[in-house]
Amino acid sequence: MSNSSDEVVPGHPEPTPPATRAEAAAARSDMLTQEPEPAPPVSREARRGILTVIERPLAVGFIATLGVLGGIVLGSAIASITSILIYIILALFISLGLDPIVRMLERRGLKRAAGIAIVFGVFVLIATAFLFFVLPPVVQQIGLFIESIPKAINETLHSEWFLSLPADLQLAVTGALEQASSGLAHPETIAAIGGGILKLGVGIASAITAGFIITALTLYFLSSLDGMKRALYSLAPAYDRPTLSRMTERVTASVGSSLLGSVILSAINAGVVFFLHLVIGLPFPALMAVIAFVITLIPLFGSVIFLIFASIVALFSSPTQALIFAIGYLIYIQLESYVVSPRVMNRAISIPAALVLIGALVGGTLAGVIGVLVALPVMASILLIIREVVVPKQDAKLRA
Repeated sequence: MSNSSDEVVPGHPEPTPPATRAEAAAARSDMLTQEPEPAPPVSREARRGILTVIERPLAVGFIATLGVLGGIVLGSAIASITSILIYIILALFISLGLDPIVRMLERRGLKRAAGIAIVFGVFVLIATAFLFFVLPPVVQQIGLFIESIPKAINETLHSEWFLSLPADLQLAVTGALEQASSGLAHPETIAAIGGGILKLGVGIASAITAGFIITALTLYFLSSLDGMKRALYSLAPAYDRPTLSRMTERVTASVGSSLLGSVILSAINAGVVFFLHLVIGLPFPALMAVIAFVITLIPLFGSVIFLIFASIVALFSSPTQALIFAIGYLIYIQLESYVVSPRVMNRAISIPAALVLIGALVGGTLAGVIGVLVALPVMASILLIIREVVVPKQDAKLRA
């Protein structure tokens, strides 16, 4: 039996030949001493761009300046058509508010064209009734209200309830009224009032023109609303279209219900104010009803704001009448909050009170009364998208 070192022992691996061991050791030493691979060279296009920036700073600065100027020109162009954009947005929101009525008529068996004709016919009748039966007494009462301010102030300062107030409070109120009267007597104030009246006339003419434009756009949007939705769906990938369709229908239904509900609640408010003024015997019922309609368009807080305003105005007529009006309107506010509003706004999305206030402030700052009216459905749409899209995606994410 041979005792050679190359003999294979059963159950053990075959020994590595000396040449193979030397090659493996050399490979390991090469791996230890091998330097890291150099980074890939910069492409010719990237090098050319870097050299251009370094060698031609004036050209690069000129191009950047042209880009900034282009942005400024685009911004000024958008600013110049702001009124047109407001018309389009308002008409779109009005069409969304009228769409639930048209769909209700469609469920009754009417075609969409017939439903649109009926809705617009009723709208024209209401607008005509407002122009011929509401607007003239409102304008007349505005003039009477302005004329009665000095007399009302004088009677208030000599009334028994005012003389029964503390002397410091009487002095403060009297000083404030005297400063207001002296300020109104200045020529600059009179000129400003005259300019304001001129601007008011121009504004009324512009409002009439804008009304015709918005009416035409609303009619077009309402008749082609389904086609606009289908065009929007076609922009999304095929696998996302059912989800987009479902979300769009929910958003538009919520927007339409919010707008229609806000207008209905404001109209009910105006009717209650008109009725209370007639029953109690307060002056300017038509004017106060119109003011109530505008102020109560502010969601959640509009009724409270009008309660304070109307009570102060009624105080100049009689403290007893002001107290009766405040109690009666406060009772209606409670009925509106717990009975009327849930029935009218049953399809609208519930929004936290803080977000309602923030949305109303932002909308009023950007677009006045129109912004306040549009703020609530916009906020509702944003909350719906967050609840239905963003939150489920975040819930579906699991920690790795």
